[in-house]
Amino acid sequence: MNRRNFIRSASFASLAFSLSDKLFAALPNALEKGKKQFVGAHVWVYAASQPGYDVSPILSQIFSDMAYAGFDGVETMEQPLRSPVYTRQIKELIEKHKIKLLGSSYSGDMWDKTKHNQIIEDVDLIFENMASVGGRTFGVSVGKPSGRKKTEEDFDNQASLLKRLVTLGEKKGIILNLHNHTYEVENGMYDLRGTLKRIPDVRLGPDLNWLLRAGVNPLDFLKEFSTQIVFVHLRDQLSNGKWPESLGEGNVNFREIADVFNETGFHGDVVIELAHENGFVKTRPLKESLKMSRRYLKKTMKI
Repeated sequence: MNRRNFIRSASFASLAFSLSDKLFAALPNALEKGKKQFVGAHVWVYAASQPGYDVSPILSQIFSDMAYAGFDGVETMEQPLRSPVYTRQIKELIEKHKIKLLGSSYSGDMWDKTKHNQIIEDVDLIFENMASVGGRTFGVSVGKPSGRKKTEEDFDNQASLLKRLVTLGEKKGIILNLHNHTYEVENGMYDLRGTLKRIPDVRLGPDLNWLLRAGVNPLDFLKEFSTQIVFVHLRDQLSNGKWPESLGEGNVNFREIADVFNETGFHGDVVIELAHENGFVKTRPLKESLKMSRRYLKKTMKI
């Protein structure tokens, strides 16, 4: 799914939020309080220029770049984990660069009952391969119908499948979380609330920048769902609403986020997901932007 299709104009607010230590009792793979916080990077900025957004052919470059930049690990998209060949390559790259595979993002039309068997078979394969290389998170985008809102029946179908996928992941030590672009949280969070009505305790992995672009205040969102949040995506943004080349070149107040992390004891996974607007021309190699972003988090957030 093309993430660039989800860009919306929205008013922008400072990021600040509250997370509860309660999630650690329910989250077997979360980092315990007092341990080093996991900071990774998502592959989207590489996938955006690949045919079919498939990073499989450039895994070596990605792992090399992210190790160079100082990340603890990589969050991939699902395509490489469908292949035993690329899964073996991921294992080799983990050993070579001494960084981890955190897990994978995943998109599917969860609301469409006719696709359930196909999605279950697909996710089962991905989970098997992911578990074999130590991956432990699975960020799900639930898809949307074309030209209409989801019906109550759609939400019933969506929840039924998600419950099955949660159980499937738990058997392999993989934590499913609901990831958001804009469509899940626009229109009064219509889509997300349709799922939460049916699975009130499902774990969440919000992208703070997509919340802003959907017109949702991250402060309100993350306070409301604090006990369910196990994972966050971070991205910087300029005052004109566009993405800069790296973290630290925009206007997001990451020090404020760090203060709230310290106040609430949040120790879940933090993942930088760089993204560039259509037509953007890079001024430096991606690995340098990633390195700058990682250093900026160390400086401002002390993680």
